[in-house]
Amino acid sequence: MLLEVEPSGGRFTPLQNRLQITPARLSDNLKRMAEHGLLRHLSPLERRHPALPEYVLTEKGLLLRDAAKAVQSAEGMLGYGRLSAKAWNLPLLLALHYEHTRFQDIRFALGQVTPRMLSGRLDELQLIGAVDKSIAELPRPAYIYLLHQDSKPPVRRLAADLSSLL
Repeated sequence: MLLEVEPSGGRFTPLQNRLQITPARLSDNLKRMAEHGLLRHLSPLERRHPALPEYVLTEKGLLLRDAAKAVQSAEGMLGYGRLSAKAWNLPLLLALHYEHTRFQDIRFALGQVTPRMLSGRLDELQLIGAVDKSIAELPRPAYIYLLHQDSKPPVRRLAADLSSLL
């Protein structure tokens, strides 16, 4: 939604048409975004003209919009669809980029992820070809997870883009 606020002119009806969602759902989402400080709703007095935007992104919203653009670009380069639609996919790929290759290392790097969720996401990413799984015998036998060769450049770019925002 952050990516659509400005192209729609920051107005409710064009935004609803671009997103193809119900007015109630859009209204709820906009209220939540305003509560979290991502955008500001301008009153008719503040706008001074009906054609001017009803919603403008705050500084925090602009920062998150840039992060969303980086994610969208990486997803396009990866070619596996909207990986960000499922929790932990992109953080997991970034953990692998930063060379956390063993299950427990990845789990520790991600913090809040449960073992079951992590295992499921690793399996899904392996099935689509984004992650390679192999066995390392030293120091003790364990599975090692690595980014697939084709996944490395887009994830490297995503890491650089997100780091540049900090």
